[in-house]
Order: sequence, then structure tokens, then C-alpha cells
Amino acid sequence: MPSPRKSLICLQNTPYYHCVSRCVRRAFLCGKDRYSGKSYEHRRQWVEDRLITLTSVFSIDVCAYAVMSNHTHLVLHVDRNEALSWTTEEVLRRWHSLHKGTVLTQQYMQPAQRASLTEAQITTIISTANIYRQRLYDISWFMRLLNEFIAREANKEDECTGRFWEGRFKSQALLDEAALVACMAYVDLNPLRVGLSKTPETSEFTSIKHRIEAVQLGGQPKFLKPLVGNASQALKGLPFNLADYLTLVDETARQISTGKSGYVLHNTSPIIQRTGLSQINWNSMVVGIEDIFSNSIGLSIAQRRLALSRAG
Repeated sequence: MPSPRKSLICLQNTPYYHCVSRCVRRAFLCGKDRYSGKSYEHRRQWVEDRLITLTSVFSIDVCAYAVMSNHTHLVLHVDRNEALSWTTEEVLRRWHSLHKGTVLTQQYMQPAQRASLTEAQITTIISTANIYRQRLYDISWFMRLLNEFIAREANKEDECTGRFWEGRFKSQALLDEAALVACMAYVDLNPLRVGLSKTPETSEFTSIKHRIEAVQLGGQPKFLKPLVGNASQALKGLPFNLADYLTLVDETARQISTGKSGYVLHNTSPIIQRTGLSQINWNSMVVGIEDIFSNSIGLSIAQRRLALSRAG
């Protein structure tokens, strides 16, 4: 029996989650339909663009992603404290970029009209803003606004109605750093694993490709949570060194050939060399699993900690 959503996403246990959404229709989310010959590749850009929009509004970061032919993978980080630090005006500004809000919240955002609001109306607005605030660090709302947008655009293009996604997204809690980095690598290697690319850096519409392209320009992607490496900077980014993560992904890609159609040949040069990143000063740049696990991923000690917290 499936676990209730509220038990799958608990920020007291972890702010990191792996989310998967699958398309229910024979016509692909992306890729090429072998029956009609029609290509849906352009829809991958829809997903990426929508992710960029949502991460600029929500206090939720994307750690890794992959847009496949009939499903999407996301590794998300929820920053609840950031959302709690926003002023009422900041919350409403963000929410209004996605929704109209109420008449009162619209009036509040107009300085001339705000001055005429009564104390009772202000209280109502603050209460409404707090509801919006909670939504802006809620993974369910994040996934809803991502998937509903893609479904509407796809239905419009296909000139049809009805369900586009299989159902609600699947989520897995990532309970420790080992689970987090393993799941990120799993997501980044999805296209290579099924033979859609030859190397991680050529995997289109993945976070690994986006990170490498940004590094080649001397930085890290703005809409992805950065890899900072230093544990003292964990609140600012992921606690992994970017060069080490790329090496981990590269080494993993050479070992996934069993039962899979794609992998990196063992005689291929290391990813740091073949992408031209071997000369980068990584430190200065930083400064300036879906089938094995069910609902949560982590080492045994973290799994036991989660079980105890649920039992209590």
C-alpha cells in the first residue's frame, strides 16, 4: 500500500528529495513517436525553462535533473528557512509572478492603495501571505506547477484533453550525503544508461551537461544548487567538490554496462581532461536510485533514524 504523501516528505528528516514524473500517454513527453514520426524533442526545453522559472520563485533548489523521453527526474532541496525570512511583500511578489492572488493582496502591492487598507484587511493579507509562503517551500506545489504547465502545453499542441501524467509524482527522501550524491549521479547518468548519449557531458537536458558548460565559462549554473565542497558552506551549496563530483560521475559511467545499453568505454580519457577542465582552479571558482529503494534512500543509520522518527 502506498505511503501517504505527508510521510514521504518531512523536512525534519531531510531537505533533499528525488522526484519522478512519468507520462501516461503513448505520445511521448519528449523524443520521437515511432508511430506518427512526430518529434517532441522541443518539449525538453519547456521543462528546463519552467524549472528555471520555478526556482527563481520558490525556496526550492534543483540539485540534479534529467528530462527523458517519457519521464523526468529531479533532485530537489527545500530551503524552508529562506522562505521564513521573506517579508510579506516579498512573498506576495513571488506568488503574484505565478498567480493573481486576491484583490486584497493585489491592492497591498500597490503603494497608493496599501495606505488606504484597514487594519483588519492588513491582517487578512498577512494571513494569506503566510499560506503562500508555505506553498513556496512545498515540493508538492513545486511539482504541481511544473507538471500542470507541461501538461497544458502538451495538450494544446496535441489538440486533445485528458491526463498527461501517470498520476502524482513519486518522491524519495535522501537521508544523507551518500544517498544525495548517489542519486544525483543516477539522475545525471540516465540518458547515457539507456544509450541516448555516449558521455555524461553530451547528455542533453541534464544537470551534468549544464554544470560542465557553466564551468567552461568559469562559473556554475545560476538555477542549479552549486557544489561548494566545503562543509562550512553547506547552507550555500551542496557539500561536494565539483571536480570530485564530475570524476565520480565519470567513474560510475564506466561501470554501468551490465544489462544497460549505454556506458563510457574504459579507454576513454577522464571527464576532466576531455572537457578541457583540467586547468581550472576549482577552489577559486567555488568561492567566487529509484528501483532499489522505495520511499527513502540512505545509509542504514539514517534509515533507522527515519523509522524511529516516524514511530514516535
